[in-house]
Amino acid sequence: MSSEFPVRARGRLAVLSAHLAAATISESSELEPQCLSAQVPPPANLRGALTVVDERTGKRYQVQVSEQGTVKATDLKKISTGKNDKGLKLYDPGYLNTAPVRSSICYIDGDEGILRYRGYPIEELAESSTYLEVAYLLMYGNLPSQSQLADWEFAVTQHSAVPQGILDIIQAIPHDAHPMGVLVSAMSALSVFHPDANPALRGQDLYQSKQVRDKQIARILGKAPTIAAAAYLRLAGRPPVLPSNNLSYSENFLYMLDSLGDRAYKPNPRLARVLDILFILHAEHEMNCSTAAARHLASSGVDVYTALSGAVGALYGPLHGGANEAVLKMLSEIGSVENIPEFIEGVKSRKRKMSGFGHRVYKNYDPRAKVIRKLADEVFSIVGRDPLIEVAVALEKAALSDEYFVKRKLYPNVDFYSGLIYRAMGFPTEFFPVLFAIPRMAGYLAHWRESLDDPDTKIMRPAQVYVGEWLRHYMPLKERIVSTDVDKLSQVSVSNASKRRLSGSGV
Repeated sequence: MSSEFPVRARGRLAVLSAHLAAATISESSELEPQCLSAQVPPPANLRGALTVVDERTGKRYQVQVSEQGTVKATDLKKISTGKNDKGLKLYDPGYLNTAPVRSSICYIDGDEGILRYRGYPIEELAESSTYLEVAYLLMYGNLPSQSQLADWEFAVTQHSAVPQGILDIIQAIPHDAHPMGVLVSAMSALSVFHPDANPALRGQDLYQSKQVRDKQIARILGKAPTIAAAAYLRLAGRPPVLPSNNLSYSENFLYMLDSLGDRAYKPNPRLARVLDILFILHAEHEMNCSTAAARHLASSGVDVYTALSGAVGALYGPLHGGANEAVLKMLSEIGSVENIPEFIEGVKSRKRKMSGFGHRVYKNYDPRAKVIRKLADEVFSIVGRDPLIEVAVALEKAALSDEYFVKRKLYPNVDFYSGLIYRAMGFPTEFFPVLFAIPRMAGYLAHWRESLDDPDTKIMRPAQVYVGEWLRHYMPLKERIVSTDVDKLSQVSVSNASKRRLSGSGV
């Protein structure tokens, strides 16, 4: 015990020193103080009751409204027209106005352009914090003390190594496979390599242990960049590189990408800090598609690795994690500033699509986009200016001065500038969603942890509105009549190799 303590202490001090060094980069890269949202008052107490008059029956019902302005969907079931009516349901495709959980992790006010983690404005965290510090905040509700941060970073770095079997799986995947597919597969496979964390094997009460939960959190945060780096290197036809325990979180990720195994290599600290800020901005965003998927899967009691692999699968979708790739494609198609007026008119006439503007939640300027725009100049000062940045800036200016976009509250979102930064840093476009997924692990895990403690958590089983055939009786095969206006299997393409095989005898 006594001989082990100095080693652990030195490891923690090394991690803490790297953390502090990453946070004190040159003045030119520091974010300017921004107008924060502190002056916006908290929502009022909305508790009360609604009186509903059902004009179909003339009956009156009272529905209780919570302090946060919500009603229980099950309370509406009592509104019924009679025996064959199962009660009122909410039809809400895409969950536009449905809150399946109550959460204290993240707050968004889309009308005011506010994003806060545990009450802290995202602008303050991006300016002053680090990704792992923010991850601790999301997980445990408060910013850590110096000793807590050192313990936290030490725990995460100690779990950054990935089982050899996972690396073998990654190496067995085709080199041109999409890296998000690799990440989904590796995250899912972690479940097999950590049977001690599987409720299906160890019992449904396994995650009631705080130690068991915290170990999985440290494992996933530690291993996510290692798996992502291995996927990147597989794409480049290079072998994986072991992580370094003496670098900050973002530095270690860049080290695995670029060191070529040279243990003396150290990434550019300014680029590492930029990446760290991008990680902070992408760490959490309340009940989005992939976070909802994580909580949906976790509600069944499945292990956390399977739940998060499902979340990463949702993030894989081009409407979610791949949006910044669409922005780059759009800017490339515009080509030059001179072509912007024509493009704008094409958008207005619905002949062209504008990517990177507008958001399901934000009806104001995405606060993350403001921070990212400042980061772009920092990156370009190191690696060179991307010519598309001029197109992006001019397009933003043209759109924000056009009544068509202002009236529709279409403002730049986080994807508008992030793709340019990632491209300038040398990442291929198919790797962009992976750079989204690495930091979002903190948000997924915070929601997973919160769901385990929520007494209202139930296995998610949404209702549906059935609109199909009411009743039909089975008809023997020979008596069925083929109709031309029904859905059927389309012609499945057959390869020439299959045609060659089928043309032979004995088939």
